[in-house]
Amino acid sequence: MDNATRLQYLEAMGIDVWVPRAFTHPEHMTVPDVSVDNALPEIPTDTWEALQAEVSPCTKCDLCKTRSQTVFGSGNKNADWMFIGEGPGQNEDQQGLPFVGNAGLLLTEMLRAIGLDREDVFIANIVKCRPPANRDPTPTEIDTCKPYLLRQIALVKPKIIVVLGRVAAQALLNTNEPLSKLRGKTYALNDTPVVVVYHPAYLLRTLLDKRKAWADLKLALITYKNKKG
Repeated sequence: MDNATRLQYLEAMGIDVWVPRAFTHPEHMTVPDVSVDNALPEIPTDTWEALQAEVSPCTKCDLCKTRSQTVFGSGNKNADWMFIGEGPGQNEDQQGLPFVGNAGLLLTEMLRAIGLDREDVFIANIVKCRPPANRDPTPTEIDTCKPYLLRQIALVKPKIIVVLGRVAAQALLNTNEPLSKLRGKTYALNDTPVVVVYHPAYLLRTLLDKRKAWADLKLALITYKNKKG
């Protein structure tokens, strides 16, 4: 993504490109809380090394037959913020890292807009292998891979989880509600608040919803500040 295109996206979202690290607190917003019956696993002996050793050669579903490699996740393993997407795309499948294409560049700018760098957060996906032709993962594929994600969440212990897009939100929150009804609220995964935002890949295609995405990010920031007290 060239700089002119990046600036166009940010301007469409109403984001000041030079947002300072000391973010100005937006106007008062109501933050409804919805609990999620989706307990994190109790695995006191789990380690990052053990989990990654399980994920890398995984053959539990048919996605293993078409992937180049698994995409485990990346970032700060002790992060306050955890971002969760749907699954790897072509660039991610080739590089073994999440969000490295144009959607990843936009995600990086979205993080910067709320005073974060990619090194500050942990980024993962619901499924660790690329679905063929970037189709949605099936319920079976999600159910098979989701325990890996829950173990990652248990290891990171984030103060907030930001879910990117409909598929990831429905999978993590155990719901069939459309994205339009999931946005604008906070949920609770055990004691961890969860906020749903648009997927960056969707925002690249839909300029009109970028201001809504900025509102989602502000909600996430308020929720995080409230969690920290």
